[in-house]
Amino acid sequence: MQHYHKLSEPVLKVLHVFKTYYPDTYGGIEEVIYQLATHSAQYGIQAEVFTLSKNVSGLADDIYDGHCVHRVKQDFELASTTFSMSAFRHFRKIARDFDLIHYHFPWPVMDLLHFSAGHGKPSVVTYHSDIIKQKFLLQLYKPVQRQFLKSVQAIVATSPNYAQSSAVLREFPSKLSTVPIGIAPVPLTDAIRERIRHWENVLAGPFFLFIGALRYYKGLDTLIEAAASVPYPIVIAGAGSEEVRLKEAVQKKGLSNVMFVGPVSENDKYALLYLSYCFVFPSFTRTEAYGIVLVEASMYGKPMITCEIGTGTTYINQDKETGVVVPPQNPSAFAGAMEQLWNAPELAKQYGHNAQQRYERYYTAERMMKSYAELYNKCINVEFSALCDSE
Repeated sequence: MQHYHKLSEPVLKVLHVFKTYYPDTYGGIEEVIYQLATHSAQYGIQAEVFTLSKNVSGLADDIYDGHCVHRVKQDFELASTTFSMSAFRHFRKIARDFDLIHYHFPWPVMDLLHFSAGHGKPSVVTYHSDIIKQKFLLQLYKPVQRQFLKSVQAIVATSPNYAQSSAVLREFPSKLSTVPIGIAPVPLTDAIRERIRHWENVLAGPFFLFIGALRYYKGLDTLIEAAASVPYPIVIAGAGSEEVRLKEAVQKKGLSNVMFVGPVSENDKYALLYLSYCFVFPSFTRTEAYGIVLVEASMYGKPMITCEIGTGTTYINQDKETGVVVPPQNPSAFAGAMEQLWNAPELAKQYGHNAQQRYERYYTAERMMKSYAELYNKCINVEFSALCDSE
């Protein structure tokens, strides 16, 4: 195995490609790119990002937390896909300056960028999720998707669960590897401790916690139905398209044990995680491909309740080891899991301890970056060997 040391000058230039990036949008894929970009230098890698943005005209380069981001003007968005006509010209030019291109799937326009650029560089795809919602458009896109995945050197699944359950990934066993998403540890800073004191005054005693966007696939109807049959306090942090409907459901049921606290800052998020008794995550479709917030809950040693949907959620939350896994859209089972952990604090504590150990073993940004550095090196060496063989 190759050993990597901190270098003063990067020896490998990697370009990450995705449809949006910080600070324009915040999401799981953006966080993965950010963690990789900010942990690359110690492995002799200079990481940059190519993305679209509504907030630029033409091409604009800026430095975001130490790494360069190439932003191209976004022309429009259709079916959750961003488009830019000028992106093809700019990507073709920018890609020439890199040793390896790291694509983050799904973004169908990215496939076309790849083919039109003809850059000939080794390419890695992190396959974050199947395309779930756009079923009709997916049928049109499938031939391009298949050709794109065939053309790259390596495909990465974010959990073995997803690698096994994705029909698309099963088509490419020889290219497939698994690298779990990791995050850097977040210590309890003075700012976080101040928010802990704030929430201690607002929330009396232990509580179950959900943090995330309030979208249909998050399964919050299941959580609210469960809340109707158990008396335990439940805090829901986040905002989204389902917020009004969910609040109306809580009001209609007359539930006094469910509190919506709205969108929260990063410091508030970590404060709530620190104070929570257990983290609940009732997502019920494969749209929830991983759940980085589960990694954050693990980092703070919290037991978890999730649903079995064949994705990374059950890789992070191991049933009867780090928490409880129940069938999706089953309020009685979810309520039963809440009751089990509430009435067995020692068991909940042990699950939380196990979760923290799994975080340290599998889900740190350092471990994720090391795995990618080894994969990049392998792709570069394979490409170099192939070039030598052809000469």
